[in-house]
Amino acid sequence: MRHTLASGETRQVFEGIGAVGTAAFYVLSIVTVAAFLIGSWRRTQKYRRGRPAGRGGTIRRALLVSPLALRRRPDTGSVAQVATNATIGRRNRGVGIAHFMVFWGFITLFIGTVILTIDFDIVRHVSKWFWGHEDSFFTGTFYLGYSVVLDTMGVATVLGLTYLALRRGVRPPARLDYSRAEQPAGGYSRKALVLGDWMFIGLFAGILITGFLGEAVRIVANKFPEFEIWSPAGWLLARGFEAVGLSAGAAATTHTVVWWSHAFLALGFVIYIPYSKAMHMLVDGVNLLAHDKNATRALPAPPADADHIGYRELADFTWKELLDFDACTKCGRCHEVCPARTGGAPLSPRDLILDLRQWADLQTGGKTLLDREQRPDATGPLQNGQAAVAGTVIPAKTLWSCTTCMACVEACPVGIEHVPTIVQMRRSLVDAGTMDPTLQQALQNLASQGNSFGKSARMRARWTKGLETPIKDARKEPVKYLWFVGDYASFDERLQDNSRLLATLLTKAGVDFGILYEGERNAGNDVRRVGEEGLFEMLAEQNIKSLEAAQFEEIFTTDPHSLNTLRNEYPALGATYKVWHYTELLVHLVESGALPVKPLNLRVTYHDPCYLSRYNGVIEAPRTLLAALGCELVEMPRNKTNSFCCGAGGGRIWMDDSVLSERPSENRIKEAAALEDVGHFVVSCPKDMTMYSDAAKTTGHDGTLTVLDIVRLVDQALVRPPAEPATDDVAVPV
Repeated sequence: MRHTLASGETRQVFEGIGAVGTAAFYVLSIVTVAAFLIGSWRRTQKYRRGRPAGRGGTIRRALLVSPLALRRRPDTGSVAQVATNATIGRRNRGVGIAHFMVFWGFITLFIGTVILTIDFDIVRHVSKWFWGHEDSFFTGTFYLGYSVVLDTMGVATVLGLTYLALRRGVRPPARLDYSRAEQPAGGYSRKALVLGDWMFIGLFAGILITGFLGEAVRIVANKFPEFEIWSPAGWLLARGFEAVGLSAGAAATTHTVVWWSHAFLALGFVIYIPYSKAMHMLVDGVNLLAHDKNATRALPAPPADADHIGYRELADFTWKELLDFDACTKCGRCHEVCPARTGGAPLSPRDLILDLRQWADLQTGGKTLLDREQRPDATGPLQNGQAAVAGTVIPAKTLWSCTTCMACVEACPVGIEHVPTIVQMRRSLVDAGTMDPTLQQALQNLASQGNSFGKSARMRARWTKGLETPIKDARKEPVKYLWFVGDYASFDERLQDNSRLLATLLTKAGVDFGILYEGERNAGNDVRRVGEEGLFEMLAEQNIKSLEAAQFEEIFTTDPHSLNTLRNEYPALGATYKVWHYTELLVHLVESGALPVKPLNLRVTYHDPCYLSRYNGVIEAPRTLLAALGCELVEMPRNKTNSFCCGAGGGRIWMDDSVLSERPSENRIKEAAALEDVGHFVVSCPKDMTMYSDAAKTTGHDGTLTVLDIVRLVDQALVRPPAEPATDDVAVPV
């Protein structure tokens, strides 16, 4: 149905502005659009300087994935995640709801502006050219619906923004403190970052407030047309103005002032977006759609055409990594969960990304307004010219602090992938020989002997001596399961009893399994995350050769680190296997009755290994096993994918940690010790057993908190013939 401007309820766009004011507004709008496009183009050019990231398929899947994938929390982004703000509300529902209101409120108000522009600048002019009079769809029922929707969404935006502002201004959480983890020698200031946050909030709030004020004084000036009740917020505010004595004439004058204030704020905000923190409005959705956690599970190999190893300069980064830098909103979630930062190490994932953002902007001639750290000297992110990014822009001690636990990647609501970037810079440090002597020795041992202990490969299976039933050599006879034992379960004398116990239980259950004996090497997971790509490839090649010589159907391992690289990284080398964690095998044996058990009636807590829970999603098997053993599980506050790292990953177990104010393992033990009436700290990783046994002693909790491998609980619960004792009783603290 066609409507003329006089045939229904509507409002004048430039009411009281005049011809000169209207012309001035259009000139300002053209300047605004030009400034916005220039800023956006410059950022796009920066991303185009990055190497290919291979995310085309990821983005296509994200665009096509079913919204139901949101419930399954897929490893890749999706339109549903972006639309629902699911990643933002994942661990803070209040923030998620508030941001959802702001997000959709902004989009609705933007769409409303576009609709008004189409009607006023296109439909009305085109109709006048063709039919000699102005037509408009911005009248009658459409206008009334338009008014109530925009008013409602505007109020929602105000409420959401108010909540976020109060949270930041009244009692801000610790993660919003911008203090650095690494302290520059010359000092620093991040006052501009704080000012930038409030500038963003202030501009946005100003647009909303002047929008409602303008609507209200317009209603007063027009003497309350009945149809304006469909602008409920403006109508109520107008009644308030009427109550305090605002006349129609004064309202008309006020409207002109408020209209221009709103226009200047709105146009200024549009210009501000690509040059400030507000750029996250443009890039975060794209970054989430391009996000893929598999890039952390299976690290990318160095570019084949690179003339050096690791990252040294801006051209080494991929476009996704450059986009990561601009996507950061400084929310501090990664900063809060980082075990290195918690332990006093000079690493904060947030600081790392912000430093790289500022450095990248400096290299490309860009500038992020009020989002830059100041220093009295040109150090760190202020480095320009030929300064190497690894070791100069980002200090070596910062990069070596990372445990690669993936907590930062898991916590990030905007899809930033910190770990691959850190490893790429570590590769450069390894190439230059910049590393701890203890790490260097471990890598030499791995290169010469295939294990970090530096022991002969012939000693790898020495732990099997004394077993009643010898373990099969999978290279010589076929088995159903190949047990990839791992270095620590094989060589660490404190852990060998656990390995023998598991072998005994599997034999009792009639499991057909074998090992590679001296044919096994370190799987290479931590070697790769240290940055020694060449050594990783050598170890993987040796293992694949041994695996090809063996006869088996599936693999299981006691080491989550080995599980990750066998499952996720070996396929790129042409070796694809079905790989299980030993808790998955044990729970099957217990539930099937192959290992009959009785209830232990113990109150325990369980630690989720990073490489088992966050990296590979094995969360329920250990819990199901504990329940089957009759154990009452008391969860620690940080559990499952939010588990806290023991501090051993990423090669940190081979490095000096005496510089830490508190080891991550000690922090975790204290968390467990605070639980009520819990006497057992259960682990399912050999490295965890080592780290937490030591931490229980150093924190003074070894007398009240027993650290034990889950296999010992299975053994204790096993139903045996009367004459057969348990291998090792589980002590129950009184």
